[in-house]
Amino acid sequence: MIRVMRDERMPRGPRGEKRPADVIGNAILVGRLSVGLEAEEPKQPSGRVRSGHAGAKARAESMSKEERSAVAKKAAAARWR
Repeated sequence: MIRVMRDERMPRGPRGEKRPADVIGNAILVGRLSVGLEAEEPKQPSGRVRSGHAGAKARAESMSKEERSAVAKKAAAARWR
């Protein structure tokens, strides 16, 4: 006997929006969004995301041009392995 694992959570959009689980309900939602009958509020980034951006900016400002270049070259080399 084969068991199928099902995810019982509500489907989510690309930014964490709740979506109907059935195809017809989702099609109706998309239609209503496209003609402006419903509006979705974009989800605000979490505190982790905001602090990560702030930390990256602070790190870049504290590094010299040569250091930033070395980090970028190392990252590019890692992507091409």
